[in-house]
Amino acid sequence: MKKKKRRLTAKAKLLLIALLVPVAAVLFTLTAIIWASIRHPALIQKSASTLIDLHARHDGLTIPEEYIPIYKAAADEYNIPWTLLAAHHRVETRFSTMDPLLSPTGAEGHMQFMPCTFVGWSYPGCTDLGKGNIPEKDKTDPAVIAKYGGYGVDGNGDGKADPYNLEDAIFSAANYLAQSGAADGQIEKAIFHYNHSDKYVEDVLFFFEEYEAQQTKQAQK
Repeated sequence: MKKKKRRLTAKAKLLLIALLVPVAAVLFTLTAIIWASIRHPALIQKSASTLIDLHARHDGLTIPEEYIPIYKAAADEYNIPWTLLAAHHRVETRFSTMDPLLSPTGAEGHMQFMPCTFVGWSYPGCTDLGKGNIPEKDKTDPAVIAKYGGYGVDGNGDGKADPYNLEDAIFSAANYLAQSGAADGQIEKAIFHYNHSDKYVEDVLFFFEEYEAQQTKQAQK
């Protein structure tokens, strides 16, 4: 007697088709990519470069070019590496893309200064984390800041030291980091002063070292 051949049920056939369709799609895509790479190698190279660039931007490894002159001017003024300012800016507000530029604890502006650090801890009412209760007119007044020993700086020369002004914020950060040890090469100490967190130090150092490495590569070209 001949054995009857087993036939696939309709359900099994549908399942098999469902499994084969993705495989066919992947094979088709790979074939198209290989064919394109043979006929248009420059196009593939450009696409790969774009993907790499997008990945770098996503990771925050690309410094916005328009900020670099400000970093360098502030760094020269306070004798610290400009890449350190870029690293802090990246970690604090992702290059000022954080909205709003105000943290739940009260840190303000592009470089996230607590008001009492910006204006000075000897200002009346500056306690605890340093949010204080400082009127806006005092918070941006260079004379008040000088009186109370704050780190706020009028970086753009408009007569105000405003943490929400990019130049003022970066010059103020440079001032703070320099006085915290960065001007003497004590980078980790300065970062820790900025934010007393080992994780924060680790994050800033990561970007600082990446940016320093980028500058070395560019200098060698």
